[in-house]
Amino acid sequence: MVDFSEIIEKIKDVISSHKDSKKIFDKDVADILGIPQASFATMKKRNSIPYQELLEFCATKKISANWLFFDQAVDMLKEETDKFFQIRYFADIRASAGGGAEVFGEDYEMLNVDRAIIANMVGFNNKNLEAIHVDGESMEPTLSDGSIIFIDREQTNISKDGIFVASTTAGLFIKRIRQRADGMVELISDNKAYSPEVLTSDEVAIVGKVVGNIESL
Repeated sequence: MVDFSEIIEKIKDVISSHKDSKKIFDKDVADILGIPQASFATMKKRNSIPYQELLEFCATKKISANWLFFDQAVDMLKEETDKFFQIRYFADIRASAGGGAEVFGEDYEMLNVDRAIIANMVGFNNKNLEAIHVDGESMEPTLSDGSIIFIDREQTNISKDGIFVASTTAGLFIKRIRQRADGMVELISDNKAYSPEVLTSDEVAIVGKVVGNIESL
């Protein structure tokens, strides 16, 4: 539980460092927070935290709100943050391993993935990755229905082996893609129960290469 009295003492330390170590009282803290002294005294007694005023104080003095509220040092926060890798996650898009699916848009959220989970994923070195769901079973056993794939949109060269996300007139597909000698493009499933689909080159746009996947988050 956050203790307002402890926060007040920290604020006194911050203020005193700018006032030649002059003794700081509760009324000085109330004044700098812009809270009437009577209201401030009531807040302290009831442990009622004036979050807005405290956050504004942190912003003005350029100090960490996590330190003020939870005694968390900046280095500690950085260490915890560095454990995670941020990926743009399109929760509403499900690229199809079978039939067509929706195209990419601007509606996404940032997904924090533990670096320990992705450490061994081949090609997982691009900081601008995107994540979407898989629909269908045509890429099983490599990719399962409902799993999440990570896409490197900088890798679009289909002459290199791998699984790609392709945008077609029918939607998004996750397939192995091969450029044929006659110029046609094959979308190949890992599940042998599904036959390859053949499209003209102008019907296929490569979104990016699949560099990893996880079954769930």
